[in-house]
Order: sequence, then structure tokens, then C-alpha cells
Amino acid sequence: MTLHDTKQRARSVATEWAVHAVAEHVRNVAPVLHALELESARLAGWAIRLAERLEAGGRLLVAGNGGSAAEAQHLAAEFVGRFCSERRPYSAIALNTDSSAVTAIGNDYGFHEIFARQVRAHARHGDIVLLLSTSGASANLISAARAAAESGAVSWAITGPAPNPLASACDDAIALPGAASNVQEAELVAVHALCVAFDALVGAEEVGR
Repeated sequence: MTLHDTKQRARSVATEWAVHAVAEHVRNVAPVLHALELESARLAGWAIRLAERLEAGGRLLVAGNGGSAAEAQHLAAEFVGRFCSERRPYSAIALNTDSSAVTAIGNDYGFHEIFARQVRAHARHGDIVLLLSTSGASANLISAARAAAESGAVSWAITGPAPNPLASACDDAIALPGAASNVQEAELVAVHALCVAFDALVGAEEVGR
């Protein structure tokens, strides 16, 4: 076998392995999404509570680490901007986006306080704090849940498999079985599902007015 043939065979094997890896990853998303589908009533209830609170002048505080931070920022942007239909803006803050606050608090108080201190600053009674964590074990999010309770805010979490400390620390939680990457992908679906329901609810309110 020539060197060229060896390289071709190695490339073929690598391609076959890559295709298998992609297909397996995609298959692994399905059971996590099914578990999320079973939580449709809970997500709808969250959307109803969000519509009530934000229409009354409350705010949503949302946070996560890493990829979950991206989803937190995504959700806040949808509420302040818009999702699909035109509507007024609603107050939503992604606590992981203020780099000056995050680094100052982390430097002065420790990384575990970067969200909790912001919750104490911004949250008011009845506000909603939504925390995203694929592990459910992030110390800074657990601290944020405790800060929400101290502030009289309602805390929710979307996490990986239960039981986990964050789900236990929050007032309500959706715990999804699966690998961290698949749970993170389901977070995006949950974010969009919340937006779909929220927009339908506040759109109905605006039509009613």
C-alpha cells in the first residue's frame, strides 16, 4: 500500500468516525427535548407569571456561566427587544453581561458572589430570577438563588439532571436528564418556548387594551 493509499484510508476512517459522532450527538438531544416537552405546563406557567410581573413593572434577572451565559443574554435580549411580533419592551437583565460589575465583584468578594451581589442590588419583591446551569452545581448561581430569597424575588432554574443543589435552592426548577452539551441545547429551546408563550400572553393583553 502506498503512502497516498494509507492517507486516503485514514481520511476515510476519520470521516466515518466523524459522521458517527455527529449522528450520535444529534440522537442524544432527542431524549432531553422530550423531557423538556413534558415540562410544557411548567414553562407555560412561568410565562404566565412573567407576563403578570413584567406587565406590573417588575423585572426578570437571568444568569448563567459559559454557554448558559449566552442563553441568559439571549433571553434578556428577546424581552428588551422583541421575539417575533411587535410589542413594548420589558425589563430583563442578563447579570453575566456587565464585565465591569462581574470582574469588580469577583475581585472584591469572590467569583461565587458575582451574581448574588447583583441580585441584591437589582431584585425587588416579586421580581423573577432565572438561573441556567447544565450541572446544577455552580456556586455563583446557588448564591444568586439564596440572594433572590433574601430579596423577596422568585427564583427559577433550568438545570441538568436532578437532584442538584441549584434546583433545590430555587422556588421552582426544570431539571433535564442528559449530557451538559445536550442540556445546553435544550436551554435554547426553553428560552424560545418562554418567548413564544410570553408574546402570546402580552399580545393578548395589548389587544384587550
